[in-house]
Amino acid sequence: MMDYLYAPWRTAYITNEEKIEGCVFCHISAHPELDDKHHVLYRDESCFVVMNRYPYTPGHFMIIPHTHTDALETLDSAVWLRISALAQRGVAMLKEGFGAEGVNLGMNLGAAAGAGIAEHIHLHLVPRFPRDTNFITTIGHARVYSTDFQRVYEKLKAMVPGYFAL
Repeated sequence: MMDYLYAPWRTAYITNEEKIEGCVFCHISAHPELDDKHHVLYRDESCFVVMNRYPYTPGHFMIIPHTHTDALETLDSAVWLRISALAQRGVAMLKEGFGAEGVNLGMNLGAAAGAGIAEHIHLHLVPRFPRDTNFITTIGHARVYSTDFQRVYEKLKAMVPGYFAL
C-alpha cells in the first residue's frame, strides 16, 4: 500500500508561481500589508517573526531583523538584543502555549554554514516533541509535516499578544 504525503503549501515553490525578485526577507519586511499571506506572526521597528515556509517541525518560525545584512558581527547591538528578547518570548510561547517539550535555536551564518538564505541573517526557533524525527528524513530524504500549516500559523498568531506584547 502506498502512503501519500500532503504538503499543499509547497505548490508555489514547486511550480515557481510565487517568484520574489531579490531578498525574500526584505520583501516581507517591506510589505506589512501582506503579513497574513507571508505568515508573519509579529513585527516591530527592529525585527519581524515569520513562520518558516519549509519547516522542520510544526511551529518552526524565524526572527529576522529588518536590516539586510549577512554579517551578525556588524548588526547593531540594539537589534541583536531585540532578537534575543524575542527569542526568549518565542521559546516561552512554543513551550507554554504550543506544547513543545524542547526548542532548537539556530543561525547558519553564510552559505558554507548551511544558510538557505545566506544574504540576510535570521534566527530559527524549532519546537521539538518526543519522537518528532524518524527514518524518513534520513532514508527517504523527505520530511513529514504532520499537521496543517495554516492552522498552526493561526494558532501561534492567536498566542502572539500574550508573548510578544511590547
